[in-house]
Amino acid sequence: MDRPSRGGGFSERLSLASLAQVDPERRPRVDPRSLGVGIVHLGIGAFHRAHQAVFTEDAVAAAGGDWGICGVTQRSRDVLEQLGPQDGLYSVLEHGGSDTGTDTGLRVVGAVRDLLFAEEEGERLTASIAAPATRIVTLTVTEKGYRHDPATGRLRLADPGVAADLAGRAPRTVVGQLVRGLQARRSADAGPITLLSCDNLPANGAVLRDLVADFCAALPTAEGEQLAEWIAESVRFPSSMVDRIVPATTDDDRVEAAKLLGLDDRGVVVTEPFRQWVVEDDFAAGRPAWDAVGVVLTADVAPYEAMKLRLLNGSHSTLAYLGALAGHAHVADAMRDEGIAAVVAHLMADDVAPTLAVPDCFDVAAYQRELLDRFRNTALRHRTVQIAMDGTQKLPQRLLGTIADRLAAGARPRLACLGVAAWMRYVSTAQAEDGSPLPVDDPLAGRLGELTAAADTPAAVADALLSLQEVFGPELPADPVFRELVVDGLERLTAEGVAAATRDAIR
Repeated sequence: MDRPSRGGGFSERLSLASLAQVDPERRPRVDPRSLGVGIVHLGIGAFHRAHQAVFTEDAVAAAGGDWGICGVTQRSRDVLEQLGPQDGLYSVLEHGGSDTGTDTGLRVVGAVRDLLFAEEEGERLTASIAAPATRIVTLTVTEKGYRHDPATGRLRLADPGVAADLAGRAPRTVVGQLVRGLQARRSADAGPITLLSCDNLPANGAVLRDLVADFCAALPTAEGEQLAEWIAESVRFPSSMVDRIVPATTDDDRVEAAKLLGLDDRGVVVTEPFRQWVVEDDFAAGRPAWDAVGVVLTADVAPYEAMKLRLLNGSHSTLAYLGALAGHAHVADAMRDEGIAAVVAHLMADDVAPTLAVPDCFDVAAYQRELLDRFRNTALRHRTVQIAMDGTQKLPQRLLGTIADRLAAGARPRLACLGVAAWMRYVSTAQAEDGSPLPVDDPLAGRLGELTAAADTPAAVADALLSLQEVFGPELPADPVFRELVVDGLERLTAEGVAAATRDAIR
């Protein structure tokens, strides 16, 4: 019998060699050994492994096809060290929890058939994108991975990484990697391909297409123009919307997975039962049968995208900043706070819902209730500070669009503005109400600190941060109602704390 390791797992690792020891109902839905690579995925973190990879394996099980995934890690070797010794195998631990109990499910996924670290294997990444067998490149690289200006949608050509890629180094930015891969594909006459963004950006397909075009336009004229013409003919950029809550895996999760598997799994990911994927059905060279396993294929992703970004993500960010300030470590903890829970519910119903173009036959009120239940899932240890990361990249999509639309309609979006005020309080103090430190993990963290260092009143803090045009643009900061509501929320948070501020906001 295998003995538990010090981490609580078992001494033998999950792998193709040990897979026969796993209960048959927990094994991959397809034989990993027989699955060829047809998809390159940039950003193989926990979310992709719990979402697109699961849908893809299910689609292959339903309808066949060589749609195995080559997973590319961008920032570190961690995923390679987790999954490499396991032949790409990992388990998905699904928790359907509530305040009254927890249901647990676990399955091993075998869709990831290759792995590479882009920083060390740039040539292999380029070759993988150029390979004729590769017909789709998918991306989950977070909003900041696109290195674009959210206000204009354009590629930041002055970004040091982008500039270095344009100068000819082995590419390290996502857009540089894609363009150099497409360039190699064109040279190899390897056929058409689809680039599918799965990140939380409105019209993410169009955004990615424009960034690729910006990179091509910045290349020497002959080189860039010829490549751009080929891309226009041979590459598709569908938009998509993804939804599944995937918190960071803990040691307790690894122990639980090991007990269920009877093997040590260093790559286990944790998630909820709910999953959703809406994809624009515009592919250049085929796709898995995703529609056979619950993926919505549509001509227009925008209504679904707006609902998810504004209802789920906007509420999530508001909840995270308020919760972290109040000392709540996890989302479910914050949802037990009656004031925060009420703000989230009213934010959805009062500020967000009136801005949405709801698809026919979609029950948006039921969706809001479902979101509140998902946030209350006590089995998902989703940290508020994890959601609070990269606020300057997230606010425009999650809250500012809602605010702009409500102001244009003559409304006063107090709750959405309280979310912005909570972000301001979070990044300007970097501490909770009990004095404990909060991490400000943001690509503009240095500027945030510089802007607020001398601001000695809530109004001064608000004005300093509203000067960030790459976040707020020129119009919102000039709107007197917006500034009034943000300053009011920040003053209440500063003087009275989260409990009083949330109570006042829903009167």
